[in-house]
Amino acid sequence: MTFSRSLKGSIALVTGAGSGMGAATAQVFAEEGAHVAVTDFNHSAAEAVAKDLVERGLSAQAWGLDVTDSAQITKVIGEVTGQFGGLDIVINNAGVSAFSAIDSDSYDAVWAKALAVMLTAHQQIIRTALPHLRQSKAPRIVNIASTEALGATSRDSPYAAAKAGVLGLTRALAVELGAEGITVNCICPGPILTGMTENVPEVDRTIFAKRRTALRRYGSPEEVAHMTVSLCLPAASYITGAVIPVDGGLMARNA
Repeated sequence: MTFSRSLKGSIALVTGAGSGMGAATAQVFAEEGAHVAVTDFNHSAAEAVAKDLVERGLSAQAWGLDVTDSAQITKVIGEVTGQFGGLDIVINNAGVSAFSAIDSDSYDAVWAKALAVMLTAHQQIIRTALPHLRQSKAPRIVNIASTEALGATSRDSPYAAAKAGVLGLTRALAVELGAEGITVNCICPGPILTGMTENVPEVDRTIFAKRRTALRRYGSPEEVAHMTVSLCLPAASYITGAVIPVDGGLMARNA
């Protein structure tokens, strides 16, 4: 068993990596010496992220990936493992905003999309990647959920349900795959400055952060990415089934 804190030479696949937390995660993994498969529904966005990393002398390649398309998942993972020679790390980060009142006419559609993108896709990617992870010396899976899985907001039941499902999936697979040395963990970001929150007026973000978080501010995508990297180090071999809030103390604060 190795307790290295280096990711040099590791091969990581990140979904939803064209922007926000996914892009930050791809960047931090590449800076740590990993070969990064930058995947996103928006292929152009993924290409822009990968191009920036390559221009900095880092190892990255972009793929367009609709995580709700099982055929695309199979194709992309096959190409990633062929290009880089294997797969050590899977980061299920792809997500969508999914707010809808329970009695809304659009509820069923929002519900279906939320579960397809943020829950069903996670297990399909893991199942497809599993034969390759079983060949890795330090196989790691990190699922990105949300503090909305721990305490919900009004009219976000599709989102909260999908993210709560990620917690259950994480814990169940940690138990199932633990004997093989495959760790499965979950990060629950709180209020983070991403595309999903950029439309919230700055004054409202400031008020919310001061009222609800211990650190009195929104977090950055990079702060989430560094926790993700920490869980994927070879030395993080005894952490599995964990649900870790990266929320500035949101869940710890009563008032």
